[in-house]
Amino acid sequence: MMPWMRFTRLLAMFLLSAAAALAGPGFHVDRLAAIDDAISQAITDARTPGAVFRMEHNGDVYQKAYGSRSLVPAVEAMTEDTIFDAASLTKVVATTTAVMKLVEQGKIDTEVPLSRYLPEFTGNGKEAITVRQLLTHSSGLRAGLPPSGDWKGKGAALKMACAEPLPNPPGTAYRYSDINFILLGLLVERVSGAPLDEFCTREVFGPLGMKDTGYRPFDPETSPMPQDTARIAPTEKLADGRVLRGVVHDPTARRMGGVAGHAGVFTTINDLGRFARFLLGQGKLDGVRVLQPETVARMTAVQSPAGLARRGFGWDIDSPYAGPRGEIFPIGSYGHTGWTGTRLWIDPFSKTSVIFLSNRNHPDEKGNVISLQRLLGNLAAQAIPDFNFAYVPGALAPDLENNPPPVATKAAGEVLNGIDVLKRDEFRQLRGRKVGLITNHTGIDRDRNSTIDLLRAAPGIELVCLFSPEHGIRGEEDHEKIGDTTDDKTGLPVYSLYGERRSPAEEQLKGIDTLVFDIQDIGCRFYTYVSTMTNCMEAAGKAKIRFLVLDRVNPIGPRVEGPVLTGERSFVAAHEIPLRHGMTVGELARMINSEQKFGADLGVIRCEGGKPVQWFDGTGLPWRNPSPNMRGPTAALLYPGVGMLEFCKLSVGRGTDAPFEVLGAPYLDDRLLAAELNKSGLPGIRFVPVRFTPSASVFANEECRGVRFIVTDRENFRPVDLGITLACVLQKNHGDKLELRKASKLLGDAKSLEAIAAGSTLEQIKAAWEAPLESFEKRRSSHLLYPRTP
Repeated sequence: MMPWMRFTRLLAMFLLSAAAALAGPGFHVDRLAAIDDAISQAITDARTPGAVFRMEHNGDVYQKAYGSRSLVPAVEAMTEDTIFDAASLTKVVATTTAVMKLVEQGKIDTEVPLSRYLPEFTGNGKEAITVRQLLTHSSGLRAGLPPSGDWKGKGAALKMACAEPLPNPPGTAYRYSDINFILLGLLVERVSGAPLDEFCTREVFGPLGMKDTGYRPFDPETSPMPQDTARIAPTEKLADGRVLRGVVHDPTARRMGGVAGHAGVFTTINDLGRFARFLLGQGKLDGVRVLQPETVARMTAVQSPAGLARRGFGWDIDSPYAGPRGEIFPIGSYGHTGWTGTRLWIDPFSKTSVIFLSNRNHPDEKGNVISLQRLLGNLAAQAIPDFNFAYVPGALAPDLENNPPPVATKAAGEVLNGIDVLKRDEFRQLRGRKVGLITNHTGIDRDRNSTIDLLRAAPGIELVCLFSPEHGIRGEEDHEKIGDTTDDKTGLPVYSLYGERRSPAEEQLKGIDTLVFDIQDIGCRFYTYVSTMTNCMEAAGKAKIRFLVLDRVNPIGPRVEGPVLTGERSFVAAHEIPLRHGMTVGELARMINSEQKFGADLGVIRCEGGKPVQWFDGTGLPWRNPSPNMRGPTAALLYPGVGMLEFCKLSVGRGTDAPFEVLGAPYLDDRLLAAELNKSGLPGIRFVPVRFTPSASVFANEECRGVRFIVTDRENFRPVDLGITLACVLQKNHGDKLELRKASKLLGDAKSLEAIAAGSTLEQIKAAWEAPLESFEKRRSSHLLYPRTP
């Protein structure tokens, strides 16, 4: 643990009793303590360097600062008066309020097309988009302006927005879009005749006494030179070494000079507290009226088209991004979040506001407070003692058809893979990145959407190219020397990593700043997808680009079995791990990057929910065959043992309808083999005599006699024990035909092979594994991402 993290944790504990005293009688003290613990744990887990939290209910306020404001280049303590880059809170605090002010003045009509005010906004059906559709994210426009190109200034932004395609007709689809609010900011300027920042300060921030809130404009043609940044929380450290501090983090807003309708406002917790009281006061604060009560009511009620996610004007009410509401505050409360780790949620029913400000993307964009914000929403509601959230007259009923419950409330045991977490978090970890994606047909989310398609459509991500492993991009190739192709759907180049090369070439990484790996492994050392990941991670380290693993469950669980690799590394033996390693690909990436000293800038988007290290059928995830002959979880479980022998003179079922679930050869007696194997007493498995004729691979079109494997108790079944027992029995009875030496490459341990050839027992062979396995358990312990239970 870093010293600043340890200090912050101790400080939070020391101040707990004082914080409870300051909270007053208006909140449940144990829930405030839980809020403190949740935020402190997020800091300890490096999900954010620090934060400021505030909740207010009927005049009672609980407010507190946590952790550090800055880590780079120096550590600074967080303070309650810290100024934060509000990111997309700009959309509601500044732009929406400004638009509604102009609506009150009769200068904007929400029901008319934007083109009435911006005549240049035409083409591809865009001339029909209304102001209402921009405010409710139902315009049909894409999520963001393209991240590439060398454009600067508001004029260039408007020109690009006018040239945008229209993927969906206006009013027919919900898509959260920065472009909507870029246009609304330009609308405010066009109609009011004043720059957006000046209008908001004059009409909103100034009258509300928000003395530390505003834009920080600069000339986009020059490098921004921030001033008076002492209280400002820094955000990302850029590739050139500069740390953004007092300069808006959003790249598009930076290109526009720091003033845009979608991002650019800086603010404090106290100022947002005043803004929340203004809304709960129906447009009035401290005797000053900024908006009429009916305007506030209209702005914060559902205004989106029927059948789409429910949003007000600007404000989120019940969309897939409404996670910060939690599960207790009623539907009909409203709020918004910001990319930098900010949130504001207001419940007009209980007269409560909950505000959380952080710079979770300082210094490296790796922080994540999505799940924390949802938890804080629940804890805040639980802290209120005098309101019955079980019965809230006027609250909206859930819209299960158009906005099902968030993934956080999924059934117990269901797991989210890394791609599901990335999608839930609005692809924030990849915004602004130029991505090369290493994937195949197994790269899908819970709803079977392709990772390729998801990243291609995600806002702010430029998907540059694809890399495919063994079996190709669609998982249909079962041969070597797979060539480069072009993806039919996206037109992207597909570079094969199972052809002339096994890792990306230097020229293929040009124009990429992030390699993303999303492929389903099966938990066996000689299954080659981990080798592909290893080669790509090494290439990323050499190229000084980021490597991000979208973690996936290990379908055969956490158990560790078999000899640790003692021979040379190869494409079927990427690292010194056992045959059955019990790790996820994300955990393996951490271990391999450390022990092989790649120095890669590695990130892992973890699985969430349930237990990522459990049997696959307990995760609720859809199965997709990882390779042509890996046709189900049972085959995957058998593979470390049966697959170990497939280089020998045996058919392991390739070319049948049950690969790895049968084994045989023309020279075997099926009944005698089944009887001897059953006599061995291996737990959890039985053997049935079988004859089959494979159509491919070893003994193609020849009748084979052998056994079918029937797993009767997978908890006690040990597939590597099966493989060793098969080798021992077959070597004893058919050593002249088996060609046991060919198992050496996949077994990866010469001493075990020698012991089999010498007639040693299973127990004698396994005894030699104990010390290496104990060492492996110690080696891997610091790289595990998920708890293991005995």
